[in-house]
Amino acid sequence: MDRVFFSIGAILAALGVAAGAFGAHGLKARLGPEMLAVFETGVRYHLIHALALLAVAWASTRWASAAIRGAGWLFVVGIVLFSGSLYVLCLTGVRALGAITPFGGAALIAGWLLLAWGAWRGR
Repeated sequence: MDRVFFSIGAILAALGVAAGAFGAHGLKARLGPEMLAVFETGVRYHLIHALALLAVAWASTRWASAAIRGAGWLFVVGIVLFSGSLYVLCLTGVRALGAITPFGGAALIAGWLLLAWGAWRGR
């Protein structure tokens, strides 16, 4: 699983950088300051949790467990739901997608807790 999470984390980090560049250069003239800040929040959480996947890859080499694997998948789901919903909200203006964002945030929080649990219980 270490290769899987490291690869996914690296790809998501590259996509996060691309999203940040798109927001800074492509959306600056198209979005108001409030929506641009929402987009930037999505990018920030996207990049932080892409790096968290690299930590999961490392942790899985030390304390391989279902908790560590679960943390990795929760980070992936959290990025897609949290950041993805913010990106789509900003690009389409569909406010209903904001209802998905908290589920992504909950997945990210649960991922951190599972990562901590896996490290604590690891052998």
